[in-house]
Order: sequence, then structure tokens, then C-alpha cells
Amino acid sequence: MEALNNIFYGFSISFQPMNLLFCFLGVLAGTLVGVLPGLGPPAAICLLLPLTFHLTPVSAIIMLSGIYYGAMYGGSTTSILVNIPGETASVMTCLDGYAMARQGRAGPALGISAFGSFIAGTLGLVGLTLIAAPLAKAALKFGPPEYFSLMLLGFSILSYLASGSMIKALMMAALGLILGAIGMDLISGKTRFTYGIMTLEDGIGLAPVVMGLFGVSEVLLNMEISVKQEIFKTKIKNLFPNLQDWKDSIGAISRGTIIGFFLGILPGGGAVISSFASYAIEKKISKHPEKFGKGAIEGVAAPESANNAATSGAFIPMLSLGIPSNAVMALLLGALMIYGLQPGPLLIRQAPDLFWGTITSMYVGNVMLLVLNLPLIGLWVKILKIPYAILFPLILLFCLIGAYSMNNNVGDLIIMNIFGIIGYLMKKFKYEGAPLVLAVVLGPMFENALRQSLMLSHGSFTIFVTRPISLGFMIAVFGILISSMITKRRPGEGLEE
Repeated sequence: MEALNNIFYGFSISFQPMNLLFCFLGVLAGTLVGVLPGLGPPAAICLLLPLTFHLTPVSAIIMLSGIYYGAMYGGSTTSILVNIPGETASVMTCLDGYAMARQGRAGPALGISAFGSFIAGTLGLVGLTLIAAPLAKAALKFGPPEYFSLMLLGFSILSYLASGSMIKALMMAALGLILGAIGMDLISGKTRFTYGIMTLEDGIGLAPVVMGLFGVSEVLLNMEISVKQEIFKTKIKNLFPNLQDWKDSIGAISRGTIIGFFLGILPGGGAVISSFASYAIEKKISKHPEKFGKGAIEGVAAPESANNAATSGAFIPMLSLGIPSNAVMALLLGALMIYGLQPGPLLIRQAPDLFWGTITSMYVGNVMLLVLNLPLIGLWVKILKIPYAILFPLILLFCLIGAYSMNNNVGDLIIMNIFGIIGYLMKKFKYEGAPLVLAVVLGPMFENALRQSLMLSHGSFTIFVTRPISLGFMIAVFGILISSMITKRRPGEGLEE
């Protein structure tokens, strides 16, 4: 009964006119971000973050969340019509979606993508509604040792699930921890690693770092890559899949939803890994695996369902525990802190309107996205024709405006440009940005939990193994690190694949 009351309370918040407006703006911007190659949700959220400072925290988080799950919808349009993933999680959709378009079946491909996304997103939200609040209540029993062990578990899972080298992921996480230590020490009040630079006394701003790593670097990288901007010319018709299409897809949608939701909860999991995993499983269990890559509708339904369910799952650890499971959740966690809120178990008590309003707004946003992605396909196709020579300079301009407008500080522009160059080099040498961003956000909390734990135990590290919950997390950490080293190491190879 209490859960039902909370849901009704959440809808009373999300149906307020201003919140409905910002939910619509968020999903519209998210769809646009997904449609346009070269601009992902992290960069888009950073661009719009300064605009939310004059909004209520509820409206701001509703809009920023809409960008994230809206991008998962929009990414499929580019994948199917242009064979370029508009969003990283839509990579697998290219394989069969574009093949279907070339066979004159762009309409059913776009249709099953939209309906699969809606079904998976809605079912994922049901899971989020049922799990988030009980998990937050259970986490109220956590003390500093449990939080330290939990964040250590997050870092270890992130390293294990990194798509590239584990060593490189660990290096990025270590660099992020160092960057997170810059500024004022919250316990002693002394400044660290500032070298007399006033801009650094409050620490390195999250927005300039992310805009540089994801926005500026993407522009620099795309300037040297020749991308053919060809839209496959086909008449888009029959957007509503026929009975046979539904028969072929319903199992893929169901399995993709389950896989995506649970992988979305894991730190380092998220939409990309879940879309790959769901596609691989569908191909494995299919009676006709040879059809995959040649226009199998299951190859569109499975990854699109998985990446949308994963977005719902990703909110669970962020809202309940204050632990971001990916770079976008790290940004939303940083945004909550900017608004003066502490993500984690106390959020549901301190700001129930934000907690339940955000969750229920996603139900509304999913309906809005279904309307945006089916009747307005023609509009998105026209937007795809914007020349990259115009698009990329505009992205760079928005990054500059966004970074400066946060604090009206030229130092933030310098930080953004530095990290833009660093991000460009990281992409060139196959270093991932997500571990660094997560470490920058988690670093201060990680350090404070460690120091508070040692104060409680008078300097003894045994506190992490004498408390049952903390011990359980520590065992999981060592298990994951050992198994990842065994998995990654092969005869004649190092840890890097």
C-alpha cells in the first residue's frame, strides 16, 4: 500500500505543468542527441547543466534524465537509416537495422525499435519502482566501512567490465582519484595540489572535465575522420510491425529487457554491454543464426530493448546508494550535489518529491518518446542531413558557452580545453573516459569513507573485514579482480587484449 501511495505521489509531482514541460524538453533533446552522430548523452547533459541552475532540482533532474533515456531511442534511427550509431549503445542495431532498410523494410525496423524500446523501458521502470526504495532503506544500515567497500566494489567491477585493457582502465581510475583529491580537504580544511591557482581551490569542476573528454575530444576526432553522410534513400512505410514481426521479436524483447535491466544495475555494465550481450544471446539461441547481420528483426529488437531497460536499471544504485554505474549517472550524481542534495539512502527522506517525481516522470517520458519516434521520423531524417562542417563547430561553441556560464570563470575554459586534448589522445590510444569520470566523482566520497573508517577503528584496517556487510563486499572485490586477471591473461599475452 505504501508503494502505491508513493507512486501516486510521484505522478502528482511529474504531472505538474512545469515538470511535464521539462520532461518533454529532455526527451526531445535526448532523441536529437541520439539521432546526431558525434554527440553523446554525457556531453549533452553537460551542455544543458548550466541552464538548469535556475530550475527546481526536481525539474532539472527530470530533464537531464530524459536526455539519457531519450538518447537510447534516437540512436536507432541513425543506425537503421545511415548505418552510423548515433549513440554508442546502438552499435549492434546497425548490423540488422541497416540491412532491413536496404531490403525496403526500414519502416518495420524503426517501428519494432520504438515499440521494443517502449516496452523494455516501461518494464525496466517497474523494476526500478519496486527495487529502489527497499534498497535505499536497507542501505541506511551502512556506515563508512560499508560505503568504502561498496565503492571499492564499484571500481573493481568497472575495471573488469571495461571494453578494452584492464590495465588502462585501472590507470584511468587512478588518475581520476588523483584529480578528485585536488582542492580543499574536507576533514583538515587544507588545500591540496592547487599550486596557488584559485580555480583549483574548489576542486576540478566535473562539467569542464566531461565536456572536454566527451564533447571537445569528439569534435577533434571527427575532424580527422572522413564520414560519408549518406542516408539510405527508401520510402519509410509500414511503421507498425506485422503479426509475424511481433512473433519473431517478442521473445527477443523479453530477454533483452531482463538482460539490460540487471546489467544496467552493475557498475560499468550499462546500455553498451547489455546491447552486445542480448544480441549475442539471441544469435546463440536462434534456430536461424545465419539470418543475423542480414536483416533479422530480432537483431534490432534485442539490443534496442536491452539498452532501454539498462537505463532504468542504472538509476537504482545512483538513487538508492549514491553509487553511479556509468558516466551519465556520475554526471547526474554531480548535478544533485550542485543542487545541494546528497544522493544515497537519505535522498528518499530528504527529497521524496525528487526521488518519486524522477521515477514516475520516466513513465511519462516513455510515452512521449513513442510519439516522438514514430510520427516524426521524417523530421529526424531531415536533421540527419545537417552537414558535419556546421554541426561540429556548433557543438564546440556550446561546450565553450556551457563551461564558462557555470562559474563565469575563464579557468574552467582552460580546464575544458586541456581535457579536450587529453580526451582526444585517450581515444587515439584506446583509453576509456568512463573510469576517469567515475573516479573523479567517487574519489572524494571514497577517501572520506576510508578516513572516517580509520578514525572509528583508531587506524586499524581490520574494520573492513570485521563487519559482515563490508567483509562480503571485500570478498567480492578480490574475487572479481582475480577472475578478471585469469580471464584476461592468455598464453603468450599480458593483461592487455
